[in-house]
Amino acid sequence: MNDQAALEQLLRERSVRFGDFLLASGQRSSYYIDCRLTTMSAQGMILIGRLGLAAVRTAGWAPDAIGGLTMGADPVAYAVSATSAGSPPIIDAFSVRKEAKGHGTGRSIEGNFREGARVVVVEDVITSGGSAERAITAVRDAGGIVLGVLAVVDRLQGGRAHLEGLGQTVVSLTTTVSLGIRA
Repeated sequence: MNDQAALEQLLRERSVRFGDFLLASGQRSSYYIDCRLTTMSAQGMILIGRLGLAAVRTAGWAPDAIGGLTMGADPVAYAVSATSAGSPPIIDAFSVRKEAKGHGTGRSIEGNFREGARVVVVEDVITSGGSAERAITAVRDAGGIVLGVLAVVDRLQGGRAHLEGLGQTVVSLTTTVSLGIRA
């Protein structure tokens, strides 16, 4: 089984649930994808690291760092970053806080991010694009340059179009259709 098929199988087995759910976007859904159950698994990290790094390079992006809104983006960014160590150029990782720290440096971005950095913003599941937009805004406000958005799963509910409307290229590793979800 290739990495793509293995990731989709892992997502179906670990992350996809059916029922009645309220999503972070405020929408209701008959299914929920808790990507963290896949992205935080050992096998998921290996698959996402390889597929994510390949997607970044295929898109032609040459980022200094990769990251997004904590916590969904964190394991994805860390997996891609770790994989890049064995296949330079190395891409460091960062996390965008949901709100700036009220103490210390008061930063909203933690980790390996600096002003002028070229970055890829990560999203585990794109629905409305709101989480990725928040991360994009934080990166730009801190003087970073966003090259594009990498998602593990695109729910195909308008988030990609929203982000593209903001001038971002969006690449997803899979979609709900590829996972066999019919909503």
